[in-house]
Amino acid sequence: MDKIILGIDPGTNFMGYALIHVKKTDVSIITLGIIDLEKYSDHYLKLQKIFKRVLSLVDEFHPDEMALEAPFFGKNVQSMLKLGRAQGVAMAAGLSRDLPITEYAPRKVKMAITGAGTATKEQVAAMLLKLLNVNELPNLLDATDALAVALCHYYQISGPLNNIAKGSNSWKDFISKNPNRIS
Repeated sequence: MDKIILGIDPGTNFMGYALIHVKKTDVSIITLGIIDLEKYSDHYLKLQKIFKRVLSLVDEFHPDEMALEAPFFGKNVQSMLKLGRAQGVAMAAGLSRDLPITEYAPRKVKMAITGAGTATKEQVAAMLLKLLNVNELPNLLDATDALAVALCHYYQISGPLNNIAKGSNSWKDFISKNPNRIS
């Protein structure tokens, strides 16, 4: 397998993105970052910025596939609507370049990376350091979330998700069931 995967963590204030390169079973980070939308008060302008930036990432790096984190269901309907629009605009940018798109529930992404569907953003970022054998990642949790989405997609299409122990109840349980995932 030789692929570039674009991972997106949708957001209306900060949208995370990450691109990984997969060559056989080696995964390397191409780039990751955030689209800072906090400074814009107009929601439609935010959507335009998301579309243009995602499109520029697609045009610059030519990913083979795009993976997005699906919105979680919250109590605030207005927030959910805005988040769904942000996700839709990012999808539209990918679709305009004929990219295959896959969505993953936040719990599935966390489970794929940490073995615990309830892991915190910080726990996901810490596990990414180990899994990708890197010393440091940017201190931008939206970017590391996007990296987790891209890596989750790689695991899904390559099969290792099938090797993750289902139903790990604790870190200790996960480690005992997955010694090959710890470095």
